[in-house]
Amino acid sequence: MRSLPLPLALTARLAPVAVLATAGWVLSSGPDTPSAAEDRTPPDGGAPSASAPATQAVTKTYASAPAPCESLAEKTVGSLVPGAETAGKEIPSTDKKVRRTCSWNALKGYDYRWLDVSYEVMASDEAAQKSYRERVADRSGGGDVPGLGDAAYSVVNLTTEDKQQTREGTVVVRAANAVVMITYNGSDFESRKAPGTEEINKGAIKAAKEAVAALGDAG
Repeated sequence: MRSLPLPLALTARLAPVAVLATAGWVLSSGPDTPSAAEDRTPPDGGAPSASAPATQAVTKTYASAPAPCESLAEKTVGSLVPGAETAGKEIPSTDKKVRRTCSWNALKGYDYRWLDVSYEVMASDEAAQKSYRERVADRSGGGDVPGLGDAAYSVVNLTTEDKQQTREGTVVVRAANAVVMITYNGSDFESRKAPGTEEINKGAIKAAKEAVAALGDAG
């Protein structure tokens, strides 16, 4: 088989990817100024009332992200990314409890496929809802996927570079306090065409369903 140069967009995707996750809140407060009420000592010495409400801790459905390279069945990887190592390659992360990603890619004959499975575990359902909305807002033109997680969205886009087409599908899913994201794309370097929209969309959704199920098993 003659070797063919990969388009720039796909060549960049084959390079090592570093996923950096940083998070933090900086809390600051100014000096307290006591009020006149605070100057008066209550009869009980200022002890807190027994009836005062306690701060409730946020309950998280998922405490950590599952191993992403184990989230899909070998049969699924083989069908979506023919020729790929089924073990996949996990992308380095600064905090594996919060964010983990696995990638599979292979060129079989003239057909190229790439698949990413990514997990992000948030501090609360509300934080996951916000992240989900932001991700969906950045990817217009798709539609909801019923019956997947608490909310799911799928979109497929076609790009052309140096007359080579690439079709990419993205599925974003929110399940409780976690966000799962699937990226699946493909190209044919002989015809210079891309796989059909239905093929890419169905493949991405299939991977998303298994990835969400793996999240439930880990939780």
